Amino acid sequence: MTIHHILKKNSVLNTFIKEIRDHISQKDTMRFRRNIERIGEILSYELSKELHYYKEETKTVLGVKENNIMNNDLVICSILRAGLPLHQGILNYFDGAENAFISAYRHHPNNDAEFEIKVDYFASPPLKDKTLIIADPMLATGKSMVTVYEAIKKFGTPKKIHIVSVIGSEEGVHFIKKHFPENTHLWIADIDLMLNDNGYIVPGLGDAGDLSYGIKI
Repeated sequence: MTIHHILKKNSVLNTFIKEIRDHISQKDTMRFRRNIERIGEILSYELSKELHYYKEETKTVLGVKENNIMNNDLVICSILRAGLPLHQGILNYFDGAENAFISAYRHHPNNDAEFEIKVDYFASPPLKDKTLIIADPMLATGKSMVTVYEAIKKFGTPKKIHIVSVIGSEEGVHFIKKHFPENTHLWIADIDLMLNDNGYIVPGLGDAGDLSYGIKI
């Protein structure tokens, strides 16, 4: 797996990451969602540099210009519900892409810190030989991402996989690296060092789904 840690270089991304982490700024849920969307746009721009292109002529009113045009074989798959603002940011840049949606959540059978990942819903176009972009803002333990990957493999084998995340843990990054194909690319804004005893990223930012759409039951 190739890991692209985008915040290693300073850019306007610094501002958006600071705002989504800040516990006061987070109270503005509309701005939180919009910042996640904008982060998705920045990560998509970086991702676009690794896609395949072909030559196509464009006629202007004064002549003809040859351009390199991106192959449009993309499927964007977001993990509900936290992945929706990130999905929109990616779709803003890859507006011709097909779309898929999958639910994955932590189930605590014993009401303690131990959990398993449940997948209850998946809607997708065929994935065989497509370029798959999996969007999930928080890459904590990595278990959700791997469970999602195992579930979607039943719908065809993509030719290439790109994972887009906002914040991850070092442990989560190492975990998915062991379970995804070698030619997978991870595009992630920032990587934190720790997980707490409940498997949440520290310092992280909290629950991205709750911050975007309100606390769930």
